Amino acid sequence: MAPETSPTKSRTGQVQSLTRALSVLNVIAENPPGMTLTGISRALGLAPSTSHRLLTTLQEERYVQYDRDSSHWQIGIQAFVTGNGFLSSRDLVSVARPFMRRMMEESGETVNLAISEGDDVIYMAQVESREMMRVYSKPGNRVPLHCSGVGKAIMMLMNDTDIDRIISLRGLPKLTEKTFTDSDQLKRELLQSRRQRFAIDDEEHAVGLRCVASVIYDEYAEPLAAVSISGPAARISTERLPVLGQTAFQFAQEITAALGGRTPADAADVK
Repeated sequence: MAPETSPTKSRTGQVQSLTRALSVLNVIAENPPGMTLTGISRALGLAPSTSHRLLTTLQEERYVQYDRDSSHWQIGIQAFVTGNGFLSSRDLVSVARPFMRRMMEESGETVNLAISEGDDVIYMAQVESREMMRVYSKPGNRVPLHCSGVGKAIMMLMNDTDIDRIISLRGLPKLTEKTFTDSDQLKRELLQSRRQRFAIDDEEHAVGLRCVASVIYDEYAEPLAAVSISGPAARISTERLPVLGQTAFQFAQEITAALGGRTPADAADVK
């Protein structure tokens, strides 16, 4: 009678095979045109026979497919189905809220989450500051793109054609003395925002209120939402804006990653 394999050894082998199979999926996913068996083996440091065994198992479950014309292994339909299951269950607010709480604790100011809807921005969630004097934006409230931090964060990634379309349809209503009402000035401001990776609302939407915001991206490296830090100008000084802007940018990056999104830089690296 053959000796029984110990449970520990069996589990270890299963985990190793699973880890290797996932590594195969990951390396193929990073190379959209597909990879040869030799290329996969070299990239992962596996024997060709091991790679082939893993690939055929994944092929049976439709996670990979083999293109005979190019002799390349490619991602299969089941991998898409699995990924799509994550996307369909993704909840922006519930994923973002823990990060928003950390943002509030780190900055001491109110944190907002908003999405673009047409030519406006809609607030989705807020984590209020613990300070006595704080900003409140009711979820569901709409604000213009051109004079809000979250709006400008999304607008800064638009091309001139889209910006001109919005301006022609909505104009640039003046809400305060600091609101940008000249399209050329607004475009220069948006260009600067893009360079620094966060947008600033310097009392442009409401007198006495300052805000910084950065973009959250989806899986296509396109703007999905924006997260902002806002508070009274008496507490958010001009000198403090760049620091809070970097905080907003860093947390926006973390939320993007948690949602399975990609930044434009990440998308460019894959191409």
